[in-house]
Amino acid sequence: MRFPLALTARIAGYIIGKKIHGVEKFATVLQLEPLHTCNLTCTGCGRIREYSQSLKDVMSLEDCLGAAEECGAPMISICGGEPLIYPEIEDLVAGLLAQKRIVYICTNGMFMRKKMRDCLAEEFARNPARIGPKIEVLVSEELITREQAEAIRTQPPGIRNPIAPSRWMYWNVHLDSLERTHDLIVEREGVFKECIAAIRMAKILGYQVATNTTVYRETDMREIEQMFDYLSWLGVDGHTISPGYDYDAAKEDMRKRLNLEPENFFLTREMTKEKFKNIRAWGEKYTLFGTPIFLDFLAGKRDLTCSAWAIPTRNIGGWKGPCYLMTDAHHASYRDLLEKTPWDHYGVVNGKARDPRCENCMVHCGYEPSATLGRDAQPGDTWANIAFNFAKKPAARIEGASVNPFNGVSAGKGHKTGRPDKQPVGK
Repeated sequence: MRFPLALTARIAGYIIGKKIHGVEKFATVLQLEPLHTCNLTCTGCGRIREYSQSLKDVMSLEDCLGAAEECGAPMISICGGEPLIYPEIEDLVAGLLAQKRIVYICTNGMFMRKKMRDCLAEEFARNPARIGPKIEVLVSEELITREQAEAIRTQPPGIRNPIAPSRWMYWNVHLDSLERTHDLIVEREGVFKECIAAIRMAKILGYQVATNTTVYRETDMREIEQMFDYLSWLGVDGHTISPGYDYDAAKEDMRKRLNLEPENFFLTREMTKEKFKNIRAWGEKYTLFGTPIFLDFLAGKRDLTCSAWAIPTRNIGGWKGPCYLMTDAHHASYRDLLEKTPWDHYGVVNGKARDPRCENCMVHCGYEPSATLGRDAQPGDTWANIAFNFAKKPAARIEGASVNPFNGVSAGKGHKTGRPDKQPVGK
């Protein structure tokens, strides 16, 4: 299966229950932002500017867990900011798993290895015979140093709920391309290399790992394809991919901080369709999470209405409305978000944007739930979704072994100097 059966059954059972009881609007995924602090300043992300007055603030653990209970979503995406900076991240993950949620930790990857070393130390204290060989494997692959290995063996227990492998949890690592392009987008050298090391370490230790990728105007889709080949070869469990959208906070950040014009970076609706024209074929080769209906929408073969209420965002300010990317209000409760947001004022219907800000948006947090919930159903959609998600998981791409993902600064070529040669990326 493309998505594990137990997780699929939990989500499907939840949705069916809501429909049986006639609930019109409900949450399928909660975007939980316990803080907006981040160690990176990614081009195209407006969070730091939008919430510049509250970067030092965090949600309490009680509020975070309460938000999950309040909206009832079976899946929680812990994002931000960088969620691994959140001081109670271990207790938050443990608390959500105790609520029987499916948890995605959406991270830039820079602190993953540290969190996994912490977990190893706790597990080694309990069972050195089982953990000792894993430590040696990590040392042999240079994923941890000898000094770090010794610290794991000697660190006294003290972390109450280390983030351990679970079939209900994924590391969801942000990767927008191969090394040179990714490091340009995140505006820091060495980030891609750290992400790959963290992914490799996670797979050795038995974690589930997904990646999330945003496509922009200058994104080379051949390079994204090569990245997916490489990640498949590494054993990554699945991917989400979505078009880069010119929402207000991101545009403002780009103009004021970088002196760049957003129209040269973000995609229009027509550009998105061109970029994603082959996405269904990719769905056969790679483990793309989601529905074939949404993939057809990205390719311009289907129309979908926006269902932003199904993937709400809860952050320091409250329940963010109307959606993850646009902010017209912060509500005190999920019910207030549902009842006080004029949903018929947003989205694109019959090719016309109800709000000018929605014109170029085809982002998964608005449109994927429409495909999942059958809001714009056509004959055969249900079977298409079942066939896509219950089909055999695509095999690991052996082609990934020949990809050279490190085509930037760590290869000695300097990622700010333009492409080093005219050879195809990864060759």
